[in-house]
Amino acid sequence: MSDQMSEFSTNATGYQDGGDLAVLLAEWLPGQRWFAQKGDVPAAVTIEARTAIAVLDGRSVEQVLFTVPSPAGAQRYQLWVGWSEHYPEQFAHVVIGEVGGRFAYDALHDAQVSALVLSNIADDVSVGDIEFIPEAGAVIDTSGAGLVIGAEQSNTSIVYGHSSILKVFRRLEPGLNPDAEVHRALQAAGSAHIAEALGVVEGPVAGERTTLGLLTGFFANSAEGWAMATASVRDLMAEGDLRADEVGGDFASESRRLGRAVAEVHADLATAFGTDDLDDHAVADLINTMVAGAEAVAAHVPSVATHLPEIRSAFHRADSSATGLRVQRIHGDLQLGQTLRTLTGWAIIDFEGEPSKSLGYRRAMHSPLRDIAGMLRSFDYAANHSGGAADSQHAYRAQEWAARNRAAFCDGYAAVAGHDPRHMGSLLAAFELDKAVYEVAYEHGHRPSWEPIPLQAVVRLINTGGK
Repeated sequence: MSDQMSEFSTNATGYQDGGDLAVLLAEWLPGQRWFAQKGDVPAAVTIEARTAIAVLDGRSVEQVLFTVPSPAGAQRYQLWVGWSEHYPEQFAHVVIGEVGGRFAYDALHDAQVSALVLSNIADDVSVGDIEFIPEAGAVIDTSGAGLVIGAEQSNTSIVYGHSSILKVFRRLEPGLNPDAEVHRALQAAGSAHIAEALGVVEGPVAGERTTLGLLTGFFANSAEGWAMATASVRDLMAEGDLRADEVGGDFASESRRLGRAVAEVHADLATAFGTDDLDDHAVADLINTMVAGAEAVAAHVPSVATHLPEIRSAFHRADSSATGLRVQRIHGDLQLGQTLRTLTGWAIIDFEGEPSKSLGYRRAMHSPLRDIAGMLRSFDYAANHSGGAADSQHAYRAQEWAARNRAAFCDGYAAVAGHDPRHMGSLLAAFELDKAVYEVAYEHGHRPSWEPIPLQAVVRLINTGGK
């Protein structure tokens, strides 16, 4: 590995001291999509580490690690900061602020910075304690210009032409990120449903080697599963007298293929990381955790509080019927938005897991039913996202679409896995109910007009057990 020494000293860069930068960040962070406490001005920002990266056309660039307090404890973030003596008009939308006659901006939006990161990975370069590491045998095209995409919430991704995509993890916990770990393992297992792992950026966080970024192949000319599913729903709603299976945009065949792809990825994950079986005591603990989660939501969400006794009963029905539950590594945040229809089939992306969960939780073994439940909930969301709940005809057709595609997905999964997840009955319903309760809490706090979508699923699941 080569070592790219800093071309300047910290004093020569014109960086402001940590206190000045901390003040700027405290004012700027609440408006950032990846900041967990959106809209809330942090009580304090503490700069942990600053690594000088380069000087590019007079703009100095550094990688900054900082923490902010939160109700759940201190949260750590990564930020690449550019400093310019002149107001950077081309980066006006990501200017952090000005101190002492110098302007700070989010440097990941600087094409020269993103190009440098890519070339550093391709060339196996180190800058201070930060390592840019290519995967063995990876062929990395450094000719494409980097473009930050705006779709992500918790991280920042840069697409390079049509060849690769770099995900920079904004919120950090010490250790190996599951997205990098799982991509490498699935690639070694020969999975046909993932992007090629090309390289990583790593560095020390709290004394532990930590994933800072992941470079993978980019699926050009692909379509997101969510976009395809919702387009199918719109086609159905536009046809007043046709069933879901009669509309030209019927999605069921793709749902079936997607179910097969998810089952194949689960099989590859089991091969790569192994499996385990939970005893009855561990299954009971799992169900009790779901109950406790619902009780916590009910404490501040009235619609869940109204149904809490029935929710508890639904979870305990699963407890009484579950034995020998098999667990393994899973995706952890699976839904239609984490899938891409490529020219050759379905691909699964973003194996980071739920960003709100701890790193230990995301790297632990869980039941594949958790992923399946996430997909079933996603089909339900796709069917109902356009509203019209007060329209009985709209609601009926949405339910028809969701039922058809949920069944097709499970059919595809069963064809590969050799067992039908629907045969898990109340246990699958418990995982889906757990997800739906979480969704009600999220919508209550962020999109109140969407709260009826998961709430109607909660009511269905407690009344029918998912049937």
